[in-house]
Amino acid sequence: MNYYSLNKKAPNTTFEDAVVRGLAPDKGLYFPESITPLAPSFFETIEDKSNTEIAFEAIKQFIVPEIPEDVLKTIIEETLNFDFPVIKINENISTLELFHGPTMAFKDVGARFMARCLGYFNKTNTKDVTVLVATSGDTGGAVANGFLGVKGVNVVILYPSGKVSDIQEKQLTTLGKNITALEVDGVFDDCQDMVKQAFMDTELTSKMQLTSANSINIARWLPQLFYFMFTYKQLKSKGKELAFSVPSGNFGNICAGMVAQKLGLPIKHFIAANNANDTVVNYMISETYNPKPSVQTISNAMDVGNPSNFIRIQELHNNDFDTLKANLSSYSYTDDDTKAALLELYNDFNYIADPHGAVGYLGAKEYLKEHDAHVVFLETAHPTKFLDVVEDVIRKSIELPPQIAAIMDEEKVSIPIGNYDALKSYLLH
Repeated sequence: MNYYSLNKKAPNTTFEDAVVRGLAPDKGLYFPESITPLAPSFFETIEDKSNTEIAFEAIKQFIVPEIPEDVLKTIIEETLNFDFPVIKINENISTLELFHGPTMAFKDVGARFMARCLGYFNKTNTKDVTVLVATSGDTGGAVANGFLGVKGVNVVILYPSGKVSDIQEKQLTTLGKNITALEVDGVFDDCQDMVKQAFMDTELTSKMQLTSANSINIARWLPQLFYFMFTYKQLKSKGKELAFSVPSGNFGNICAGMVAQKLGLPIKHFIAANNANDTVVNYMISETYNPKPSVQTISNAMDVGNPSNFIRIQELHNNDFDTLKANLSSYSYTDDDTKAALLELYNDFNYIADPHGAVGYLGAKEYLKEHDAHVVFLETAHPTKFLDVVEDVIRKSIELPPQIAAIMDEEKVSIPIGNYDALKSYLLH
């Protein structure tokens, strides 16, 4: 499988090169040359397959033979060593819990998968690779954990000072070894802009091998399609059409679900559930894409004003607005809406969600007002990662799970930076 740049000004390349580069030379996102649907029999018998078997069949066309089948199977087994339970909320709504991994966020899947792919490609490489990643919350911790101790890989994480939760900050600033946290005086978009600028800086890229572990990287993004298939496996016997309400920030997660749909997974519709950062909501109304500065909210991982992966979503729909509109709805909610949803889930269904899952729940309810389906909203992080918000709303103390409790007494180590020159100076030091 080769990959092409969505800017269409760079040569097509291999999976390995796409993973190692992160971005194409023309600064476009990589996209697979083709997506071949799986045989209908695969979905007809999906309940008889293990999660690792499902994942292998779903992703092998994008990766084999560059990574041999036996190695890919091992990578998948190591990536998926935790559960993906679907929890019933009511007759028409369920939630897919994606927080049972080591950092208790959905990004564990992509980060662990990418780290193992890069480790495989790097085993014969004498030159270190620097993974440069911007985070609005959970990406940093998942990437730090996934890449911790990987030979020949140094990880540099940029995060906005004061705009991630205390637990999220602990997860990306306490590991040491090959992980460095840069605390940026700004918002997530500033972090993301600095990362993009670094990739465009030829003085920098001529001296070091940079790659990205944000969802712009093909190996971070694609494996997220797995758990949409795992959901279908669990709910297939219900017999109702499935829709997914996905809390959306950089739009990589929902985009991966659309790849699963292209592979033949029977998904009726996607709902992009947004907080006050409503660039895509406005686009779906006006057909005018107008990125704007991000706004800080209590669902901080979605505080993205210019989602990188939306161009991939457009490509999946042949850049045709009407085709996209038939497959995607997008709604926006305030912090007050989110808090009300957290309380409703707790009081009415005895379910403790995190703020991002609560936004997904609101999207599910809104879609069901006019459509008949079973909607699954993605619960993307454990509620204790947003302890102050959740406990304040539901008026109940939540016990810290072991993965979180283990880091709370660790010392934060970060380097404050204010602009791109400071980032460049650090990278070249």
